[in-house]
Amino acid sequence: MEDLSFDLGEQPVRALNQFLHGPPGTLAGKHVRVINPDGAHNIAVGINAPVKVTIDGHAGYYAAGMNKFAEVTIEGSASTGVAENMMSGTVRVKGFASNGAGASAHGGLLIIEGDAGLRCGISLKGGDIVVGGSVGSFSGFMAQAGRMVICGDAGDALGDSLYEAVIYVRGAIKSLGADARIEPLTASDIATLGELLGTAGLRHDPASFKRVASARTLYHWNADADQEY
Repeated sequence: MEDLSFDLGEQPVRALNQFLHGPPGTLAGKHVRVINPDGAHNIAVGINAPVKVTIDGHAGYYAAGMNKFAEVTIEGSASTGVAENMMSGTVRVKGFASNGAGASAHGGLLIIEGDAGLRCGISLKGGDIVVGGSVGSFSGFMAQAGRMVICGDAGDALGDSLYEAVIYVRGAIKSLGADARIEPLTASDIATLGELLGTAGLRHDPASFKRVASARTLYHWNADADQEY
């Protein structure tokens, strides 16, 4: 694998992203190391190639957003919207991820080794998210498809307005959102958890998780509900 480096202390983020937006065939098999990121925004966004990117430090807003095919590792923490609208590939955050991690992800896998902030997985559309720690309130809000694995605790209103996505939680749930409910784990759930935890490098017992899914009462408007579900 060919190693390249970009020093954001000397080069702008635009130069890095322009390189990463090059022809996929020329990027395949390359490893791009980003040094001195210093919390810069929009690092490694919009990649559409099977390239490996390592960010040596903390990243700002929307790191690795709209990712396709790439394997992106953030050695520190990430601010709002990491892996937002991801399509495929893998994004791993070694530290903490702030608000809206994995928002609207259609595919791929987001791994957060630490905790995640508010609205993790909001409007998830098919991607997978594994959080080694806990998540903040309104995580999984309006998640339509995909899977979330939370190895720690979950804040208020988990899975509010959930559709067909499934959330697995190992720790305590402060409260469930509208239309979310706890259901029994199935053999398929345990197999899914084993696969996702293994890929993330976590060794928790899959049977120790709770399954949170939609009760499906919000699928159709109910005029008699008086806004209470």
